Parts: sequence; C-alpha cells; structure tokens
Amino acid sequence: MSKLKQTIKIITPDTTISTQDRGLNYGDGFFTTGSVVNSVVEHWDLHKARLEECAQRLFFPELDLTAIEREVNHAISDTQTGILKIVITRGAGGRGYGLPDTPSIQVLISVMPAVSHYKSWQQQGVNLAVSDVKLAHQPLLAGLKTLNRLEQVLIKKQMSSLECDDVVVLDYDNNVIECSAANIFAIKDGQVISPKLDRCGITGVYLSALCDKLAIEFKAIQLDELLAMDAVFMCNSLMGVVPVARIADTQFDIECSKALLTAQFAKESV
Repeated sequence: MSKLKQTIKIITPDTTISTQDRGLNYGDGFFTTGSVVNSVVEHWDLHKARLEECAQRLFFPELDLTAIEREVNHAISDTQTGILKIVITRGAGGRGYGLPDTPSIQVLISVMPAVSHYKSWQQQGVNLAVSDVKLAHQPLLAGLKTLNRLEQVLIKKQMSSLECDDVVVLDYDNNVIECSAANIFAIKDGQVISPKLDRCGITGVYLSALCDKLAIEFKAIQLDELLAMDAVFMCNSLMGVVPVARIADTQFDIECSKALLTAQFAKESV
C-alpha cells in the first residue's frame, strides 16, 4: 500500500482529537507500549515490527516509521526511565464501519512515569488467581494489540475483587492464554513452553525478544498442565520477567524458578 496522510502528535494536556476518530468510535487502531531506559526504547525494533504487522493485517496504509521514530526520539530525549505508548488510529472519516477512501492516520505518542512495583515483583514473585472472564476466539485479530480491549477491562474489573497480583486468563476451550496484561511462559523438564496464540491473545514484544534467547515451544496448555509446571513466569515490556509464586492453591518455589530460568539462558547461550 502507498503511504497516505499521517499526523503525529506528542500528547500534552492541550492535545485534541476529533470526536469522529475511528479509534474512538470503533476501536479502529492498535498500539504498543515500551520501556524507556536512558532515553532509549528497549526492543524498539520489535515495537516497530509490531506496528508494521498490525498495520498490514488491519489494512492500514504503510506507516512512515521513520517519521514516527524521529518524533519518539524527540519525545523521550529527556526521559531517563519511563514508559512510551504509541497509539495509531485510522483517523476520522468513512461512513459507518466502512473504511475511508483516504484515511488520515493519527499517531499519538505518550511518555509516562515508570511503574515502581515491578522491581519488587521480579524479586518476590507474584500470586495469580484464575479469571472467570474468558477470551473469545477471533483468529483474524489473534496476536495483535488492537484498541479493542474490552475483554481486558472486564478481566481487570473482576480481578479487583480477588486477592492476587494478576490473573491467569483462559479461552472458552479452557486453554491458558495469558495474564491480564502480560504473556505467560513456563518450564517443564528442561523445556520452555508458552501458550499458542493463534486464536486469541496478544503476542508481546518482550515474549518475542525472549524467543531470540530461549527455545520456546508454543502449544495448547490446559490449566492443570500449567499448575504441574516446574516454574511459571509472566512477562511484558514494562515488567520484564516476573516469577510466579502461586496460582490459586498451587505454590511454586521462586528461587528454584529463577535458577531454572538462569540455566535455560545459559544452555541457549552455549
């Protein structure tokens, strides 16, 4: 596809967005969220690849990633530690759900403070419950981080009544998919395993980065299989890797989990 009009905005309190924007009206867009360290976005190449994949699969025009990268660098130039969020919508226009003939792509860049509690999570591990909210299957959107996140809103709402740090989320076939806002992976008998995300769920940038360092097998995992793993972890671009100390009534030794993961990294680096 040829490049069409693309407007980039660095979000400030005075930033305005059209009430006709398709991202607002239909969730017609996608986003990525990354960690900023020393004025650099970690795994930036993978974030760009995510934006490109989303644009292609959702029939957006080709993004001007050079311009986006230039504005990102400007936005984070004074940020030592923080969070970068890029939201891309198809802009205003089109009749109803029909796509506009000449979309006006909106790129919204936000820089926010880092999340403070992730460091303690990495050291102490987290306790997970199992969410009652299950994910529906839509292979056309599987893996993508679209603006349609109402399932996650419901997951977070239900989670607020539970005594846990996060939740394991299943699909309607009771396969383990992810946590509320993170991917999940596990170790069993020396093999690193993560849920298959071909029908629902989000393929996280951090999980993609781990695939360059670990031999991860993606497969269908039922909850009872997850509970029988030697170690379980959750991960995303902001928290890194966090060991799971408990899922429901099943306990995991996080020091053992950390040792197993360290051994996996060492094995793959040989």
